Amino acid sequence: MGEGHAHNAQELRTAAGRHRNRLALVLLISLAVLIAQVVGGLLSGSLALLADAGHMLTDVAGLALALVAIALAQRPPTLTRTWGLARAEVLAAGVNGLVLIAVGIWVLVEAVRRFADPPEVATGTMLLFGLIGLAGNTAGIWLLASAQRASLNLRGAFLEVVSDAVASLGVIVAALVTRYTSVQVADTAVAAGIAVFILPRALRLLRDAVQVLLESTPRDVDLAEVRRHILGIPRVLDVHDLHASTVTSGLPVLTAHVVVESGCFLDGHAPQVLDQLQHCLANDFDVLHSTFQLEPDGHLHHERAQHP
Repeated sequence: MGEGHAHNAQELRTAAGRHRNRLALVLLISLAVLIAQVVGGLLSGSLALLADAGHMLTDVAGLALALVAIALAQRPPTLTRTWGLARAEVLAAGVNGLVLIAVGIWVLVEAVRRFADPPEVATGTMLLFGLIGLAGNTAGIWLLASAQRASLNLRGAFLEVVSDAVASLGVIVAALVTRYTSVQVADTAVAAGIAVFILPRALRLLRDAVQVLLESTPRDVDLAEVRRHILGIPRVLDVHDLHASTVTSGLPVLTAHVVVESGCFLDGHAPQVLDQLQHCLANDFDVLHSTFQLEPDGHLHHERAQHP
């Protein structure tokens, strides 16, 4: 049995952890914008601005949760938690998705109520705080844009900031429409639009987190192709019990039982086969952590549980 790499601290460092400082700065910006939007929403009576503030609240909570999860993920593994707390990042992403879904539903319900009796809003105040929100979220987008592909946790934070920037833009448009056309329903319509924008993205984030927690095969790992590559290695006869999953973003793992010619264990060729297997996974599929059990022909009949 062999492992694709050593369990040193550098290799187990999560993708999100490398961008912790950016995430902390975005949290501070988001907290400042949240305070401004709450004040602006209460002063102007704008549902769109309050909806944006509600979404910003999820940003702040989600970013804080993400930072806590990253800190937990950096803790070293133990005998009882052999992967440490790396999966805490995925749990944080799932919680963010759930909170976003709840906020989106609340805004839709409130928007339906206001469509029947749209209240007047202070458009000048609404416009001012909409611009403040847009400026803050634009800064957050710039900080996270290059990092968001590295981790579900970072992608969750990035999606929250992007959706809030769109929401702030909607607030600005609603303020201008209401101010120059006296169409009071514009504020409510934008609030409903914010909710519609939030929900599908939150559902996708939640789905991705659940896939990791259910240990589904990573999207970018084609097990049929992996099997074909393994069978193409000289002296490999068969492969079974082939499993792939994701511990946390940026850390896919794969295990397999590989049947080799019995002579490999006699002529010392088994270590070479193991090196070829691990090289194949690391270079062709970007799976750095792989564990293989090498078996002689006929060993499969001695295993109680057999899987494809």
